[in-house]
Amino acid sequence: MLPSAVPAPMARSSLMRASDALATQTATYAIPLLILVTTRSTALTGAAFLLEWLPRLAAFTLGGPLVDRFRADRIFRTAALARTLLCTAAAGALAVLPAAGTAATAVVMSVGAAGGLLSQACFVAVETLGAHASRAAGPDAHRVQSVQIGIDQSALLAGPLLGGLLLAAAPTLMLTVVAALSATAAASTIPAPATEASTSSGVRAVAASLRTGWHTVRSIPALAWLVTGLVASNLALAVTQASAPITVMTGYGHSSIAVGAVWSTAGLASLAAVAACRHAIDRFGLWPVGAAGAATACAACLATALAPNLTVYAMTIGVLMAGEGALTVVLRTLRARLIPAAVFGSTLSVTIVLVVLPMPVAGALVAVLPAGTLPGLLLACAVLQGAAMALAFRGLWHHRASYTPTRTAADPAGTGHPAAAQADAPRTA
Repeated sequence: MLPSAVPAPMARSSLMRASDALATQTATYAIPLLILVTTRSTALTGAAFLLEWLPRLAAFTLGGPLVDRFRADRIFRTAALARTLLCTAAAGALAVLPAAGTAATAVVMSVGAAGGLLSQACFVAVETLGAHASRAAGPDAHRVQSVQIGIDQSALLAGPLLGGLLLAAAPTLMLTVVAALSATAAASTIPAPATEASTSSGVRAVAASLRTGWHTVRSIPALAWLVTGLVASNLALAVTQASAPITVMTGYGHSSIAVGAVWSTAGLASLAAVAACRHAIDRFGLWPVGAAGAATACAACLATALAPNLTVYAMTIGVLMAGEGALTVVLRTLRARLIPAAVFGSTLSVTIVLVVLPMPVAGALVAVLPAGTLPGLLLACAVLQGAAMALAFRGLWHHRASYTPTRTAADPAGTGHPAAAQADAPRTA
């Protein structure tokens, strides 16, 4: 292993990822809520969500090629600094504008759109840096991924709460805190490995770069099966999330507070599963743990569709998120092993676009279908998820040689312990 591939200190890497993730989750939750609080318009609130997501899809498409061309650390630092300046300027503008005026609304909507673009550029870059750390960790790659996912899940829990508390104090305070978190992320950026392509192999058009990423997905069968599983899993999860407020408030007759309580509890279950997954992979290997997580998530999704009351619904959502948490550790670890380092950014962009597409599809389905048909929709998605996951893990098992170290006398199970993984790196990494 080259000295330049040694991971940066864990504390600095964790600070970078945590501050960026918390800034993203706080803004993502608080900006549409700020629009709703100041305008009382559900239409403008929906528009705020739309304006956050459209630029993010563009960032997913362009972020990978830019990372391959200019290095992940440079893209991350630049995007984080730009978000710092954006939120600082917006906080200054809101301090002098009428809170419920058109100008203030325009400022907040602009922050949502531009901030969404910058946040996802940061995400693509930080995922690329995380993949470098995973490759450098060798047989402990899943440990690196579990730490990173634990940070993301913690930010997902803390961000909405922090955003709500800061908005209750003052919108300018919320934007100032997001700016401070972004500045912290930029200051703690870890360097990318010197072997990463910068200009010599990365100077190519975005379209050509994306074609390279698409070709990479198609040329590595295990990666194609992995993406198939992620797409199916995300569709079922997205439908569950999009329909949750309607199910809890209309179907079960509870308040919006109950919706938040259900997902906060589920988030804790997911965090626990991520922590346990690391030790389970050490003992049983990636494929068995991933298959168990997929089976758990599929069964819980089916049970969620049939839940007769809020208590059962909350329990099934918790089990669903626990299964998804374990599955995420496995699939991200496999993704880091399977995608070649030289085209990681471009391939990551293609895989993220494919995986994110179910999100707007789920929203459209929930929007056009009557509330009474949502359990049937979720049931259909659960069945589809189960079939796709079965095929995906069958394909991953068939092509396991592309991501599993060679079995030796020192490592008869092929789980990467202890000498086998050190001696035999994944073929495509």
